Amino acid sequence: MAVDHHLHVHSPAIVGFLPRFCKTLPDGCDPEFANRKTVDDLLAQMDAAGVRGGALLSTGYLAESAFVDPADPAHAAILHDANVFTEQAARTHPDRLMAFVSVNPLTPTALPELARWKGDPFVTGVKLHLTNSGVDLRNPEHVRKLAAVFRAAAADRFAIVIHMRGERADYGAQDARIFLRDVLPAAGNATVQIAHAGGWGGLDAGTLGALGAFADAIRAKPALRRTLYFDLAGVWDKDSSPADMAQLVLLIRRIGLRQFLPASDWPFAPDLTAYYGKDYPRLPLTGAEWSTIRGNVAPYVPARIRRSPAG
Repeated sequence: MAVDHHLHVHSPAIVGFLPRFCKTLPDGCDPEFANRKTVDDLLAQMDAAGVRGGALLSTGYLAESAFVDPADPAHAAILHDANVFTEQAARTHPDRLMAFVSVNPLTPTALPELARWKGDPFVTGVKLHLTNSGVDLRNPEHVRKLAAVFRAAAADRFAIVIHMRGERADYGAQDARIFLRDVLPAAGNATVQIAHAGGWGGLDAGTLGALGAFADAIRAKPALRRTLYFDLAGVWDKDSSPADMAQLVLLIRRIGLRQFLPASDWPFAPDLTAYYGKDYPRLPLTGAEWSTIRGNVAPYVPARIRRSPAG
């Protein structure tokens, strides 16, 4: 495995905030997500699985989650602390990790926080999580603010990783088309990585519908392949039906294998060796197709990680 393009480690400030956040969710937080893990834990998992490098995505956006109402008075400080923690992890392990800071695009703190990281050699990009941030792609004002963050990230030469799916029960192709029309152009030539292949983990009609809209757009405008990628973090699981998995394979082939990036969403996938060795191969791709995807590396991955040996 070359690079895992979707990893998380909570900062101490986020660990302290999680009990309040988890109370807002009907079923609480996934224990693997809420239990404190360290950067050393992550690196040990990467070593065991033979993963050379990883994109470490800040979870600072949790501090400004729309689910937490009223907002924590210290939300901006908690978010910034999480971004500092993530940058320091990449600074300490530059041959293994890339830092993605995070913001909530709807808050007044988003653009100033992003500007603080301009020029930092260990910050590769920005992570946006539309579900937690309360972004509705069918709300024109939300779309305007999201596009402004895309524009600022591109100006600062940051890549963008976006968890695009929001809370609408009928999420799908319509939302992807709005994103393609009104948000993606603001990224210019920046690399944009759609997390969970357009969903939020798991495989259903909403995720497949959104990915189908991306497939249509790429067919109409093949140049999108230069900048638009999809990570495969937790996209299918033990409950995914054979029919849905077969449809996903067809969409991957339509879009092109090179656009799909290996990813785990660790620590949601707590054992990377089992995840990549047993869970990933359940998707019915050919051996040659799997070889291609396992070796895919996003354009934003720096040379220091591309050259480093596996752990």
